[in-house]
Amino acid sequence: MVMYRSRLKNNLNEITLEYVSSLFDDAEIAFYDIAGTQAHVIMLYEKKIITKSEAKKILVALEKLKKEKFNKKSDAEDIHELIEQHVIKKIGMTNGGKMHTGRSRNDQISLDIRMKIRDDINLLCQCLLNMIQTLVTLAQKHQKAIMPLYTHMQQAQVGLFSHYLLSYTDALFRDLERLYVTYGRVNESPLGAGPIGGTSIPIDRQSTAKLLGFKGIVENSIDATSARDYVIEYIAAVAILMTNLSRLAEDFVIWSTSEFAFIELPDEFTSPSSVMPQKKNPDILELTRGKTAQVIGNLTTILSIVKGLPSGYNRDLQQIKPSIWSSSRIAITALIVIKSMLEKLNVDNQNMKKAMEGGYLVALDVAENLVNNGIPFRTAHQIVGNLVKTAHISKKPLDELSIDEIKRSTKGVAPKQIKKIIDSTSISSSLQNRVSQGSSGISEQKRMIQHRMDKIAAYKTGITKRGNEVKTVFSNLTLKVKSITK
Repeated sequence: MVMYRSRLKNNLNEITLEYVSSLFDDAEIAFYDIAGTQAHVIMLYEKKIITKSEAKKILVALEKLKKEKFNKKSDAEDIHELIEQHVIKKIGMTNGGKMHTGRSRNDQISLDIRMKIRDDINLLCQCLLNMIQTLVTLAQKHQKAIMPLYTHMQQAQVGLFSHYLLSYTDALFRDLERLYVTYGRVNESPLGAGPIGGTSIPIDRQSTAKLLGFKGIVENSIDATSARDYVIEYIAAVAILMTNLSRLAEDFVIWSTSEFAFIELPDEFTSPSSVMPQKKNPDILELTRGKTAQVIGNLTTILSIVKGLPSGYNRDLQQIKPSIWSSSRIAITALIVIKSMLEKLNVDNQNMKKAMEGGYLVALDVAENLVNNGIPFRTAHQIVGNLVKTAHISKKPLDELSIDEIKRSTKGVAPKQIKKIIDSTSISSSLQNRVSQGSSGISEQKRMIQHRMDKIAAYKTGITKRGNEVKTVFSNLTLKVKSITK
């Protein structure tokens, strides 16, 4: 039974139907479509637009559909038509034909997408929080693990592995905050906006919004059915999140090589070669980089579709759904897998410390100690630069330079004073003396770790509350259905 082609003379042929159908992608929103329809039917009954008997029959049919696996081979163009077909087939047109009163597929699909994204955001926030907690726990464990910090892939300063881990903790906190705020803009109901201009039937949009747990409605009916900026905002946040994970993956790919050997990846998160028995390939991390490109592609797809559309619903919008589902699935899985990998990560403190032996990593500390002795920074920079050049040519560390070598490299500053400063500057003193907020200083590590722990606890409360609110909404909707159908 073809539901929506009463104006048209002929039905779609098989090839055309396959071309226009979104049933394959709609499996992700079948539950939300049924729940949204139940809320709409309850509102129609409460507003006396349909009778209790009609509402009861429709609601019972819809409740049974929650357990049904829909056959994707159908003459229906989408999940909305398929569900309506099933209801009418079970209870007849006289009753089932009334369930679509006062709404359109245009507001219906926007509703389904919003409910799906709302749940995905809650799940992503929980996964992000778990990942952040794992990073902070790992940082706590490695507060004394000394490593070189890099700029331009060249050794720059002495650092701590905990400081590195906290940098990604903070990046992921921003991802969490982006998603947390986006939730508020997603959590508005478009249901009842109709095809574009509303309806003359006296529906109550606020009632359905409340039944489905939305904070309010998307008031303007054109905006409610046309806009997909909330989708773009969500996928953009997911793309940024994946970009951060991809950067971390790139670091770990490099650091797990034999040349660096800073870390060793757990066996269960690597793959062997088909021919080289010694290989331990970082496939999980490489796939994270690849899947990040896929999510960025999804964002570009959605932007490209939306940017050229006129006001009102256009069928082009059907094509954004696969990009939404794919992006959510990739990000959720990536967070779960990388978190599990981090929990079993082996960190080689000795190799990280050994890597600093020839890098003159205390050069800036020597320059800053000269500054503390009244020498202008630019002069100190030139002095230490010359000292490093001399030490590099002589193939020796700074603290082995002789007084004569220091004298040849400096002008206007007593060589003995410089020698004393060099001898008192070490990797250990560098980390002890680093006092700027957010630095690799040892005292700063303790403070930042505790601060991030407190932040995790605060977010955990809010995220848990949101998740429970949505669960309660669906539980209450089920109870409401039961009270009408008993």
